[in-house]
Amino acid sequence: MKAQRSTLTGSRLLALTLAASLALIAGCAEIGGEAPAARATGPLVFPGPPDDPRFVYERTITSSADVETDTSDDAFRRMVTGAQRTGHFLTKPYAVAVHQGRIFVSDTADRAVKVFDVAAAKYFTIGEEEPGQLVKPLGLDVDRSGRLYVADATQKMIFIYSRDGKFLRKIGGKELFDRISSVTVDPSGQRIYVVDIGGVKSENHRVRVFETATGRHVMDIGKRGIGPGEFNLPRDMAIGKDGRLYVVDGGNFRVQIFNPDGTHHSSFGSVGRQLGNFARPKEIATDKNGNVYVADAAFGNFQIFDPEGELLMFIGNRSEQGGPAQYILPSGIAIDDDGRIFFVDQWFSKIDVFRPYDLPADQGFLVNRATGSKR
Repeated sequence: MKAQRSTLTGSRLLALTLAASLALIAGCAEIGGEAPAARATGPLVFPGPPDDPRFVYERTITSSADVETDTSDDAFRRMVTGAQRTGHFLTKPYAVAVHQGRIFVSDTADRAVKVFDVAAAKYFTIGEEEPGQLVKPLGLDVDRSGRLYVADATQKMIFIYSRDGKFLRKIGGKELFDRISSVTVDPSGQRIYVVDIGGVKSENHRVRVFETATGRHVMDIGKRGIGPGEFNLPRDMAIGKDGRLYVVDGGNFRVQIFNPDGTHHSSFGSVGRQLGNFARPKEIATDKNGNVYVADAAFGNFQIFDPEGELLMFIGNRSEQGGPAQYILPSGIAIDDDGRIFFVDQWFSKIDVFRPYDLPADQGFLVNRATGSKR
């Protein structure tokens, strides 16, 4: 029976995926429940009362004006002229990566990575000029030193830049990938993991591993199928506790865990409407304790699991209002060294930031070094 299940291919796999997704979307709001209330007149916290709070909504970023310092001259000029403050806005953000207060966001509509440096109160872009010009940037990651790795779906390449946006090199090509969606790098920056999502006519649903310095192909993880260690439309990957690899297996509605050598460890999750289930899982992130955060575009939230896949809590609700922790098309997620969560919604073109409840607002990397204040 197991052998028969693992040979399921092509149109039948796709049909199962689509049928399950369509059946869920109509009722997917059930998992979100009600938005947690603010404590008295205090901040928006998660989970809501009477549970002890773990995270607090901190801010939303939609444009450069949310991080750049507004000078007294600029403020006076607007007061005199009646002009509105403007900035460079997110258009269609997808993924996010963070390094010491610098937030990198891929924008597929503007064909660039937009950089919001909260600590330095500045904004700039990466990938708009040759060499290193991007066409359709999707997944992002950073290593310990802040080097940026960008998966370009159209060019089927991984572009590598310095923290300040200088193009360094690229890895990949059409001969190596069918349809890439994301990139993950180990903290030391020695190995790059690339998700090849495959497609209806492709059997190459896998993770490909390369040496960063040389571009040498090291190994592949997974193949198309529904068994342990097999994928149906994988989406994203993160490195977690003990170097384990957590892969979003989108078409199989689960997260698969692999050992550092690529062997299968375990998996968690299944298709459904309840907490702990998945409907349209997209990106994934881990924190310093090994907890796993999974964004689900159908549920309009992200769920937090422990390293073994036990559900801890969730944040977010599907809503057309677009306020804090309200989403229609969430995609990217990242956790910084302070434990702050950065969550992207494509529909509302925003990044919501959540801070650990026990971390004071004036501490950590999201503090303007010039003023000492949170921007």
